[in-house]
Amino acid sequence: MTTVLTIDQGTSGTKALVVDADGRVLGLSEKTVRPRYLPGGGVEQDPQALLDSVLEAGREAVATAGVPVDVVTLSNQGETVLAWDPDTGRPLSDLVVWQDRRAEGLCRELSEHEQTFADRTGLVLDPYFSAPKLAWLRRNVTREGVATTSDTWLVHQLTGEFVTDASTASRSLVTSLDTADWDPELLGLFGLGEERLPTIVPCDVEVGTTTAFGGTVPVGGLVVDQQAALVAEGCLEPGEAKCTFGTGAFLLANTGTTAARSSAGLAACVAWQVGGETTYCIDGQVYTAASAVRWMEQLGYIRTAADMDAVAAADAEGVLAVPALAGLGAPWWRPDAKASVSGMTLSTTVGHLVTAILQGIAAQVAELGAAVERDLGRPLTRLRVDGGLTQCRTLMQAVADLMQIDIELYPSPHATPLGAAALARVAHEPGLALVDAVVPWEPSLVYSPRWSADRAADFRDRWNAAAANA
Repeated sequence: MTTVLTIDQGTSGTKALVVDADGRVLGLSEKTVRPRYLPGGGVEQDPQALLDSVLEAGREAVATAGVPVDVVTLSNQGETVLAWDPDTGRPLSDLVVWQDRRAEGLCRELSEHEQTFADRTGLVLDPYFSAPKLAWLRRNVTREGVATTSDTWLVHQLTGEFVTDASTASRSLVTSLDTADWDPELLGLFGLGEERLPTIVPCDVEVGTTTAFGGTVPVGGLVVDQQAALVAEGCLEPGEAKCTFGTGAFLLANTGTTAARSSAGLAACVAWQVGGETTYCIDGQVYTAASAVRWMEQLGYIRTAADMDAVAAADAEGVLAVPALAGLGAPWWRPDAKASVSGMTLSTTVGHLVTAILQGIAAQVAELGAAVERDLGRPLTRLRVDGGLTQCRTLMQAVADLMQIDIELYPSPHATPLGAAALARVAHEPGLALVDAVVPWEPSLVYSPRWSADRAADFRDRWNAAAANA
C-alpha cells in the first residue's frame, strides 16, 4: 500500500498532503504564497518564499501524518519560469508567473510564425506559455545560469536532477506535440537555441530521491497542475472534461492518444505520459477567477470569498461584466482586453455587480465549453468541477445555467494533489494501471440548469458582444 506525499505548488499557495492508497488524507498543510502584480502586466513571485512553502508544507504534512511516505510527487503551475544557477540552485531572477503579459511584444515580433507554432506545438503564440517568458527573461533580466519552468528548479532543489515532465514541457511553445520532444527550430525562433534544457520525462517514472522530508524517498509522478486534476476527476476517456476554479479557471477535455490540434481556438497539449503511451487534451483558460474575487475584496465589494453568496443579488438586473482583468484567454487570445461593466443605473447595488462579475466568469467557461464541443464534434453531457471557487453556489449555478448541462462537484478540495498522487502510485508500483490508481468518487453536489435554453443563449449573445469590445 503506497503512501504518497503529494505537493501541489500553485499560484496562490502550496498544499501538501500525505495520502494512503485509498485516498485518505493522513496529513495536510497549506502555505500561502502571494504573487506581485506589477504595472505593465508583470506578475512575479519570490522564489525563496516559494521553495520555503514547499519544504515547510511537506514537512508539516509528514509530521502530522506520523507515518513514513513511500514516494513524493509534485504538481506545478505549468508556465511559470525563472533563471537560476544550476551549480548552486540559487535563483537569478524572480519567478515570472503564468499570468505575466510582458512578453506580448516578443510574441508580436514572431507573428509571421503563428501557424508554424500552432502546427508543431498545438498552442497559440501567446505570452501565457512558458517560452515567451523565458525569452523575455533572457532579454531583460539575465543571461546567466539556466532558465526553466518552476518545476525543474523545485525538483532540482529536492533531488539534484534536471528534468521536467512531458505535460509541463508541452505548455512551452517549443515542444513538438507529436513527439513531446524539444523542437530546435522553435527554440531558435525564441533565441533559446543555446539554452541548456531539462530532460523531458514521462509522468510515471521516479526521477531521483530526496531527503527533504525525512529519510531517503523517491520522487516521481511529476505532472502539471491542471492535468493532475483531470486525472483525479477520472477524466481518463476521450470526451470527458473538467474545470478547475482557482486563481484562474481551466477547462480541460481528454482527447485520447491522437495528437489532434484544436480548430476552435483552444490549446492542445500532453495530458500525461503513462505506460509508454501519450494521452492528449485540449484546454482553455479564464485568466481571472479567484484573482477577480481578490480584486472585489480589495475594492470592498466583499470582505472574503466566503461572502459572495450572501452579497450577490438574485439577478444582476441588466448589469453585464467582462472581468478581463488580465486579458482574455482562449478562445479569444486577447492579452490587450480590459475589464468592463455595463448596464448600471442609479439603482445598481454592490450585489448586482458581484453577480455580474460571477456571471462574467461563468460566461467565459461556457464559451470554452462550446469550443471544446466544436473540437470534439459532440456536445458535453456534464462538466466535473473542482477548486476553491466551487464553494460559491452563485458561480456554479451560473455555469450550469449558461452551459445548459449538469455540473458535478468533486467531493474533495484536493483534486490536483490527489491526481498527482495517482501518478506517483503508478510510478512507484510498476504494472499498476492509472485507472486503478485513481480513487473512485461520486459528486458531492450536482448543479442543474435553471435557465431556459433561450435565456442562456440570449445572455451569451449579449455577453459576447460586450467581450468583443473589451
